[in-house]
Amino acid sequence: MTTSHYIAGRWVEGQGSDCISVNDPALGQPFAELMAASAAQVDQAVAAARGALPAWKATSASERAGYLRGFAEQLGQRREALISVQMRNNGKPRHEAEIDLDDAIATFNYYAELAEQLPSKNREVPLAAPGFTARTRLEPVGVVGLIVPWNFPLVTSAWKLAPALAAGCTVVLKPSEVTPLVEQAYGQIADSLGLPAGVLNIVNGKAETGAALSNHTGLDKLSFTGSNSVGSQVMRSASAQCRPVTLELGGKSAIVVFDDCDVDQAVEWIVAGITWNAGQMCSATSRLLVQDGIAEALLPRLQAALERLRVGNPLTEEVDMGPLTSQAQWLKVASYFATAREEGLQCLAGGKALDRDGWFVSPTLYADVPNDSRLWTEEIFGPVLCARRFATEEQAIAEANDSRFGLVATVCSADLARAERVADALEVGHVWINSVQAVFVETSWGGTKGSGIGRELGPWGLSAYQSVKHVTRCLG
Repeated sequence: MTTSHYIAGRWVEGQGSDCISVNDPALGQPFAELMAASAAQVDQAVAAARGALPAWKATSASERAGYLRGFAEQLGQRREALISVQMRNNGKPRHEAEIDLDDAIATFNYYAELAEQLPSKNREVPLAAPGFTARTRLEPVGVVGLIVPWNFPLVTSAWKLAPALAAGCTVVLKPSEVTPLVEQAYGQIADSLGLPAGVLNIVNGKAETGAALSNHTGLDKLSFTGSNSVGSQVMRSASAQCRPVTLELGGKSAIVVFDDCDVDQAVEWIVAGITWNAGQMCSATSRLLVQDGIAEALLPRLQAALERLRVGNPLTEEVDMGPLTSQAQWLKVASYFATAREEGLQCLAGGKALDRDGWFVSPTLYADVPNDSRLWTEEIFGPVLCARRFATEEQAIAEANDSRFGLVATVCSADLARAERVADALEVGHVWINSVQAVFVETSWGGTKGSGIGRELGPWGLSAYQSVKHVTRCLG
């Protein structure tokens, strides 16, 4: 795969110094490679986006909506190929890869609808002072750099691409070097639809490519999803140019289970919150707060449920959970297993890497974890669940909020008034009540504290790529 970069409407060979190996995590072996883009090619991509901006932002909202619906339709036409590449490159079970694709399709369709409503967003502004009129005009923010992670590549890129294009922005997309293949579909679809050259550009590479993009003076905005350590670098790059940035970063989220909850239902919600995508989610509810009255019944059933999960190669087996996506992540999770042993944590399930080919670990549960444990406070990004008990609603809220992160939380209780009250008290961006982590494109996504800046999805996702202009006219 030498022509792996889509710049100014053409597929070009990478001219960088890095060769990117694309791995099958279920086997721990590479199955493709590509050359990274050079800094000069990043320049070319930004220049192409800058050149395409005037004509693209001048297109009608209905025309942009037509392109977005075209993306949705052609993603569906590539369904089996996109599912397969996610299973092979990410290690996702088939049902997870299917949901990811459906989410991406829904995102493009949703922002097509919002794009068609854009003319109604320009409105007259009533003024108290006589002799003047004013109107609000929403304009695209300009050329945006989009940097997406490896855990949900098809979905996260859709969350950024669709609203950016709907707003009239032109983009340079930088996929993760761990999972660079699935985003190639966006360039192929752009070709097929006849999207004007330069509106969408895709450059692949490692940290150097990301740095070249985030430091580029030709961008008007950056949107990044990934780790806090890289996010802080992206923010520094944005601050040097005094330009806006959206950051969706880490999490160490809590799931709070009250003693009036149905035990079996609670187990289902807990397992889904920590093992979906092998726990490689910023939203993983990896801190379990369980009320004293239900703990003795819940923890053994939770242990049994985790031990029953089928872990294996999604391409050859019927599985509930696949491997970790990269060797680096496998080594990181294994290091936390070692830390747990050093801290003397009580392991009820898992706590080890699996003795087989590929980057597999067991779904893991630790009980009575102290709140100063590294496993309780740090984002692990794997299927590792830490449990603590609480007595009162006030204690549960305090412990859930005692984190430097604030992305999501889940509340499980038969008392809906209490569940709603606790949801309002939690210092996070999104709360589920008695549910798995169902994410809908109409809602917002983003967090508080160290979990990032700004919101994606919903109308907030579109407004992130718009600037507000007021036009005031004197009538005299």
